[in-house]
Amino acid sequence: MNIRRLIIIAAAVLLLAGAAFWWRYGEMPRVSAAVIARGTAVEIVYATGGVEPERWAKVASLLRDRIVEICDCEGKKVAKGDVLVRLDDREVQAQLRELKAREEFLKREMSRVSELIGRGTATTQAFERASMDLQQVQAQIMVQLEKINDYTILSPMDGIVLRRDGEIGEIAEAGQILFRVGVPLPLQVVAEVNEEDIPRVTLKQKVLFRTDAFPDRRLEGEVREITPMGDVVTKTYRIKVALPDDTPLKPGMSVEANIVTRERPNALLVPADALRGNDVFVIDGNKVRRRGVKIGIRGTRAAEVLEGLKEGDRVAAPAATDLKDGARVRILDAKP
Repeated sequence: MNIRRLIIIAAAVLLLAGAAFWWRYGEMPRVSAAVIARGTAVEIVYATGGVEPERWAKVASLLRDRIVEICDCEGKKVAKGDVLVRLDDREVQAQLRELKAREEFLKREMSRVSELIGRGTATTQAFERASMDLQQVQAQIMVQLEKINDYTILSPMDGIVLRRDGEIGEIAEAGQILFRVGVPLPLQVVAEVNEEDIPRVTLKQKVLFRTDAFPDRRLEGEVREITPMGDVVTKTYRIKVALPDDTPLKPGMSVEANIVTRERPNALLVPADALRGNDVFVIDGNKVRRRGVKIGIRGTRAAEVLEGLKEGDRVAAPAATDLKDGARVRILDAKP
């Protein structure tokens, strides 16, 4: 009997303890705490772009025909005028031979007519007609020679073959880029900035880059050029960002660019996700108090606090939408 009573009493105590725990913690929202500290406040403009040499050229085919010869020079030096590609020009060469044969025939015809004129058995009109026919054929030969030149694709500049796209036997399409030739250094990033952000971008601003290839490395550049006219379709403006010679970035890499438009060191910082408008929820014991703050520079991760907080204060970050002024909360951790 005593044992049964003890079991009942123990169960009742456990139920009361569980109810007290639920009343104490179960109904309280859980919040993460962030400590207000000093750092550098940064305002940025976001853009995306790609890495390319400052001096380079795309080499494309002007014609549609089969590749019969292609330079095995990817990654190697080439000089301006070096042959990169030859297309199959047998048909146009045959046409040229036909035109030259006709040219020789007309030259002989002119000589014959000249002799006949000297003998008085031909008129000057016959000579003029033969002369016009010869000039017409010679003009066709000049056009054909220019056309044949398009079957041989040359390097437009001194540099390195950065990329080759094409193999012997493939059909090169008109306008298809077969080679990219350029000078490896210096490099630049060409990026597109939304038109609403471009007024804040100026020359010589610092740019910070992010790329999956170097996730833990600080990569910097400097705005060196802003295109005067934007694209009305994409609503963007092109900028070019100079890279240092020791950059690990390589031509063709894609990057995210953060253009630093304003920067203030030793600023009081609050996490951006702690802000609800211009208010924060300051942690006071096991409660939160809503407080208005004056914000200066707003960054993507943190904002500068001008008034309303002091160093060492703790705020709820992120500030949940259902958080209320004076609510009791359970503190999960404290982020620096």
